[in-house]
Amino acid sequence: MRRPAPTRARLAPGGAVFEIWSGVAETVWLEIEDRDPLRMEPAGDGVFRLAVPGLRDGVRYGYRVDGPFAPDDGHRCDPSKLLVDPYATEVDRPFTYHPDLGTFGADTDDLMPRAVLRKPLPAHRGPPVFTPGGLIYELNVRGFSMLHPDVPEEDRGTLRALTHPAIIAHLKRLGVDTIELMPITAWIDERHLVALGLSNAWGYNPATFMALDPRLAPGGIADLRHVTDLLREEGIGVILDLVFNHTGESDADGPTLSLRGIDNRAAFAHDGDRLINDTGTGNTVACNHPRMRALILEALRHFVREGGVDGFRFDLGPVLGRGPDGFDPDAPLLREMREDPTLADRILIMEPWDIGPGGYQLGRFGPPFLEWNDAARDDIRRFWRGDGGLGTLATRLAGSSDCFTGARTRSVNFIAAHDGFTLWDLVSHVEKHNHANGEENRDGHSENLSWNNGVEGASDDPDVAARRRRDVKALLGTLFASRGTLMLTAGDEFGRSQGGNNNAYAQDNETTWIDWSALDTEILAEAEHLSTLRRASVALRDQPFLTDADVKWLRPDGVPMAPGDWEGARSVAMVLTDIAVCVNGDDDEVTFALQDQRQITVPPRGVRLVPAGT
Repeated sequence: MRRPAPTRARLAPGGAVFEIWSGVAETVWLEIEDRDPLRMEPAGDGVFRLAVPGLRDGVRYGYRVDGPFAPDDGHRCDPSKLLVDPYATEVDRPFTYHPDLGTFGADTDDLMPRAVLRKPLPAHRGPPVFTPGGLIYELNVRGFSMLHPDVPEEDRGTLRALTHPAIIAHLKRLGVDTIELMPITAWIDERHLVALGLSNAWGYNPATFMALDPRLAPGGIADLRHVTDLLREEGIGVILDLVFNHTGESDADGPTLSLRGIDNRAAFAHDGDRLINDTGTGNTVACNHPRMRALILEALRHFVREGGVDGFRFDLGPVLGRGPDGFDPDAPLLREMREDPTLADRILIMEPWDIGPGGYQLGRFGPPFLEWNDAARDDIRRFWRGDGGLGTLATRLAGSSDCFTGARTRSVNFIAAHDGFTLWDLVSHVEKHNHANGEENRDGHSENLSWNNGVEGASDDPDVAARRRRDVKALLGTLFASRGTLMLTAGDEFGRSQGGNNNAYAQDNETTWIDWSALDTEILAEAEHLSTLRRASVALRDQPFLTDADVKWLRPDGVPMAPGDWEGARSVAMVLTDIAVCVNGDDDEVTFALQDQRQITVPPRGVRLVPAGT
């Protein structure tokens, strides 16, 4: 079956051509700024087209679609709703939730942003800066710089802040190979947040797939391109965290913003007349539909060609491979992503779970996809909490060959991410503390494999603080010593806390804004030291799985580990060709006797990376 071409608006000699697809629309109108609506012409196969002379770069527009409004059949066309072009690459203002957006017959002309038609930027050239095995630094664009004292106030909370010399200096000292931007496409607040006086701080509720949120990128895609070009000069790549699994149009009572009003049944997966909710957000994008696949692929190409990004992380990745029979690692969209020439050399990272049937798919995506490895996250946490085995930890350090088939690891190792406790909160809280989210602490994960070192939450006791600092350094040491690709969330390198909130998506305030004045210099120095050692080690950054010739596992006395030695043990040395990793999970100091006659002393509950010959 021939892939459908993208249906988008574009500038043309003397004006512009507008195209939109709907399998159910009877009539489509184009609204250009303050002009009277223009009726678009059917062009076959569900495509509506109209050429409009005299238009220039920057023109603002929207659509209205008349067709069946039959919710019992999954159809929600409503000509009272102004709709954003699904292919829009810019919008003129942020989305703001209002009940009329979800009320049939209520005109939304004054409530909706308009798409802005732009001339494409010159195509980006050059391979990605980032390669697997490096360090990914996950950050929330807004929260990262809102409180940074060196960033000009007008740039705080925007993409422009990422180009400030103080920010770049921090990234380089930490040895960051690429930054991963949490969603920057235009989003809308979930409707329940409005009543609570809260707003979405993370952006995982997209209203568009391509247009950037004006709060983060007032200059649109040009702002992103400026960031990628400048960071590339510094040897740092940019990866986008994208949400193609659902949209902010939500459940049956949600707002009509774009796809819902154009062709609801084609855009979103249905079970009969019921929206399937494999995402927990009310709807699930029908990623097996040819038109949705075309839209998603064009979004990816757009961000490579015009944004200059190194790659992508896909939220709730199994949705991209779902069809009528469940998840398929060779689903059409996944296959097309692998085969697309524009994406062939890009970094593609999957979050390998959703909440639908068979939603846990760690290890099943296959090359070239890298995958977030929650097995590594959980096993590292368990070991340092005291109830995890040393043998399992060794498997995680070596690249998780039990999770990934083939000759190479595809693991993205992390211990904390945006979703969950920060690294400091992980060693400071047994319980979540999400009361500020307005859901009576019911939201967020209840089992975090965390510990509090004797006191729940903040403590003025210097001994408690010292133990927490020790544990954070041990966790960082384990992360930087693990083979595979690494991910560190911004602020975890210097002890950032969210007060125990492990689901801070609705806290666009000091909870998620990084306090640069409160960074722990001891933890930061350790993170920078560990990163320097890892960057110098080929063996840690290499992706092929280890063979017996590549690694030696030694007891502290220097004797190779025998099968019976792993049971109950808490200390081991992983010796590679150019580095030794000494892990001491005991509460007492341990001295390792390496086979090159070196004696390496590791403090209680500590990790040391020791380059060969030092």
